[in-house]
Amino acid sequence: MARLSSFFIFSFFLQVALFATCCRGESKEQQHQLPKKHVPFFIFGDSILDAGNNNYINTSTLDQANFWPYGLTFFNYPTGRFSDGRLIPDFIAKYAKLPLIPPFLHPGFRQYYLGVNFASAGAGALVETFQGFVIDLKTQLRYYYKVDSWFRHKLGNDEAKATMSRAVHLFSIGTNDYASPFLTNSTILNNYNKSTYVGMVIGNITTVINGIYKRGGRKFAFINLPDLGCVPGMRIIKSGNNGSCFEEATRLASLHNKALSKLLYELEKQLKGFKYSLFDLNSNLRQRMEHPSKYGFKEGETACCGTGEYRGVLSCGGKRPVKEFQLCKHPQKYVFWDSLHLTERTYKQLADQMWGGATSDSHDVGPYNIKQLFRIH
Repeated sequence: MARLSSFFIFSFFLQVALFATCCRGESKEQQHQLPKKHVPFFIFGDSILDAGNNNYINTSTLDQANFWPYGLTFFNYPTGRFSDGRLIPDFIAKYAKLPLIPPFLHPGFRQYYLGVNFASAGAGALVETFQGFVIDLKTQLRYYYKVDSWFRHKLGNDEAKATMSRAVHLFSIGTNDYASPFLTNSTILNNYNKSTYVGMVIGNITTVINGIYKRGGRKFAFINLPDLGCVPGMRIIKSGNNGSCFEEATRLASLHNKALSKLLYELEKQLKGFKYSLFDLNSNLRQRMEHPSKYGFKEGETACCGTGEYRGVLSCGGKRPVKEFQLCKHPQKYVFWDSLHLTERTYKQLADQMWGGATSDSHDVGPYNIKQLFRIH
């Protein structure tokens, strides 16, 4: 065990050293080596996309993944990603010939030419969602404004706006807005009907899109919400549910997805130059849950790491209120990593579809795929 611990410590500090080497201040010569019309990658949202921002805020271990066994299969140490390895934006960055996009709050990181990750596990579009423990979407937008100002200082207003217009802005947001009322025994859903509540979430997303658009952003990629009531952590909320999906959460996610699709369609007509990709995570994840063997998995509903029925208790790693957890031997055989998040293998399959999926005869992704967004200037 001592040797194993030493290995993890050595790996961690080696990765920190490598990160510091690549991300400290660059010379003007290095800056000029960037392609003239390079495409930055900006990432907003929640734990599906968070590369470790929550490592650097005062929060709960429920909203952090900087401990073993997170990160065990690819990085060999916990990075703050809620998976055994890489996430969707890590694969997208690879396909776009970019390095891993670092979290905005990483100490010492101040070079934003290639993009930055603002996502925060637990975040919602509503400020009230897990308030005080996460970086909500509007705060992420404020961080983006800081990066935009940095570009203007480095490149001048015209070139900065042109750079932002080439950038791809990836979003995954909303899951926590609809899950948190059930996970925290909140009464907020008693104050609004479902359509009004969804409208509040969509309204905040609209505000953020418009804020980015005003700074020059034109290319947006969205991931819709999963069948929320069917993920392991939501199935176990109601005792006596006999493992069936939690329909209240599923209905909210469905209403959100319809409203998001409508919003993006309307914005494309209203905003000159606005282009978007919308990926149907909902149906693609459901297919893998219901037919795991078709996609190379053994288990589609029970998580690899956690405890209880479906391993639906968020106890992976033993650092959270519930300390007991079980860990599967082969994460690559599972669709779910923990009670709410997916394995690296699942994320890679989804990223592949988002990047190069057919848009003409498929409802999986469209009207553009992300590869097309990166190549459009």
